Amino acid sequence: MKALQEANVLVVGLGGVGAYAAEMLVRSGIGKMTIADSDCVGESNINRQLIALHSPIGRPKSEVLAERLRDINPALNLRVVNDYIKDEKKVKEQIAAVFDECPFHDSFKAKQLSIMFQGIYETWDEKLFYQYMDRFGLPRNKKIGKFSKGMKMKIQIATALSHGAKLLIMDEATTGLDPVVRNEILDIFREYLSDDTNSILMSSHITSDLDKIADSVTFIDKGKILLTGYKDDILESHAMIRCSQADFDKMEKADFVSARKNDFCVDVLVSDRVDCKKKYAWADMEKTNLEEIMLFYVNKEKKEWS
Repeated sequence: MKALQEANVLVVGLGGVGAYAAEMLVRSGIGKMTIADSDCVGESNINRQLIALHSPIGRPKSEVLAERLRDINPALNLRVVNDYIKDEKKVKEQIAAVFDECPFHDSFKAKQLSIMFQGIYETWDEKLFYQYMDRFGLPRNKKIGKFSKGMKMKIQIATALSHGAKLLIMDEATTGLDPVVRNEILDIFREYLSDDTNSILMSSHITSDLDKIADSVTFIDKGKILLTGYKDDILESHAMIRCSQADFDKMEKADFVSARKNDFCVDVLVSDRVDCKKKYAWADMEKTNLEEIMLFYVNKEKKEWS
C-alpha cells in the first residue's frame, strides 16, 4: 500500500478507457497523478464514457474527472492539464537522443546519414554535421559498422547537434568508453550547455560524469526515487561522519540516512549537515560525493550495513 501511495502516474486521454483507468488507479490507492486531455464532454460521449453525463456537457473532460477523483480521495495529489502538445513536429525537431548502443545501420556512411536526416528535420544543417565529423576525427567514407564504440557515440552526438536540438536525451551515453573519449564527450556537452536555452536529460551510472555537468540530479533505485534536487544543494547539505562504534551508538536513527560499519569505524551519511553539527558537536563533518550519497541512499532501508 505504501508503494501505491508513493507512486506518481500520468494518464493522457480521458475518453472511453483513460477515465476508467484513472478512477481505478485512484481507488487502488495511487497517491499522485497527472491527468491530461484537451477535449470537452460532448453529447456523443454519453453512451460510452465514464464522465459523460448531461450536466457536464461542454466542460473540459480533465476538470470533470478531477472533481470525481478528488471526491473519491480528497488527499490525492492531482495535477490537471487541459491541453495536448501543440506543433508536435516542431517540438520533436528540438529534441535529440543519444543511446548507449548506436541505432544506425552498420552499412551506412556519413553521406547516407545526412540524406536521411535531411528528410526528417527541416532544420538539418549538413555543413555543421560535417564540421562535427571533422572535429571528432570521424572518417566520412567508412561504414559505421567498422567504427569503434567511441566513434559510434561521436557520430550520434554529431547528428544530435546538427539540427538545432534544444534538448538532448542521453541514455548511458558514456558507459563503456575509455576515460579520454569520455572526457572529450563531456567537454562537448559542457560547450552545448553554455547556451542557456539548451538542456540535457542524462541517465548514467557514472556519477563522476554527473559531478562534472549536472545541475540537478535524481537518484532512482528499482523504480523508486530516493533523492532529487539541485546537485550543489545536495552536496552542500550532506556530509559523512566517520566515528567509533561508541560515538555512533549516541546517534538517533532519524538523524542519518544509513551507516556503513567495518572493523575500524562507522561511516555515517547525514542529510542535514548544519543540524547534525549542532546536535553532535563531537562529530567531524567531511564532504562527500554523489557516488557515496547514492550508495548510502540505496542502503537506507537497512539503516546499518557493511
